[in-house]
Amino acid sequence: MSFVTAADGAQIFYKDWGAGRPVVLSHGWPLNADSWEAQMLFLAGHGYRVIAHDRRGHGRSSQTWDGNEMDTYADDLATLIQTLDLRDATLAGFSTGGGEVARYVGRHGTGRVRQIALVSAVPPFMLRTEDNPGGVPIDVFDAIRAGSLADRAQLYRDLADGPFFGGNRPGADPSQGMRDAFWRQGMQAGHRNAYECVAAFSATDFRPDLDAFDVPTLVIHGDDDQVVPFEVGGKASAARIKDAVLKVYPGAPHGITDTHKEQLNADLLEFLRS
Repeated sequence: MSFVTAADGAQIFYKDWGAGRPVVLSHGWPLNADSWEAQMLFLAGHGYRVIAHDRRGHGRSSQTWDGNEMDTYADDLATLIQTLDLRDATLAGFSTGGGEVARYVGRHGTGRVRQIALVSAVPPFMLRTEDNPGGVPIDVFDAIRAGSLADRAQLYRDLADGPFFGGNRPGADPSQGMRDAFWRQGMQAGHRNAYECVAAFSATDFRPDLDAFDVPTLVIHGDDDQVVPFEVGGKASAARIKDAVLKVYPGAPHGITDTHKEQLNADLLEFLRS
């Protein structure tokens, strides 16, 4: 098993597949690096070195009591990139991982980065506030926290069966295995870590971080995303990032790394080769 050691001693697990120019993948909540396996297998098979880590508190990484916020997540990502001495890398972030990538750029710059991809990502700012009136009401995130405290195993089941993969839409039929994999990964996360991560992905303002983007950026988002609404996430990020390319998946849910993996794999490969 491969780990890097963060500044506070936390052990950050990572997978490292293939050889070639590096692609670094940051996962969503409450998942881990396994959620990227379709993309890892595909891109590594097309000549890239593909690396995906488990965010602290998730998967096989240390379940630290503290550090469950975006600055530390971004610094952990920097530790991974620096320890492996990755250069000319493409960073791709799904959902919460998109926030991690954005905060990495805001704190550490793009000296080691060639490209960025944001997939169903939480930036620029999910929470509704006075200066972000189009955001998601805090009641939504409070309900997630309440569900986590009451019965987080059932919360993850409800998310997997419903909005995450769009299974609550007419005609949608995400597989049982896909939904079970979400639940399994969620239950690997530490309870406190996953609980505090809700605030990290919802209440962190990434707008200044996006303003620091100075490399080619691809934004991919489904327009029926019920977790990170398209208007709040992908559309707003693409409008804010200079020269960003926006690809919209009509009718697609949040979990497009699984539901639209062939399309996503092809779009990421095209971007890497551009």
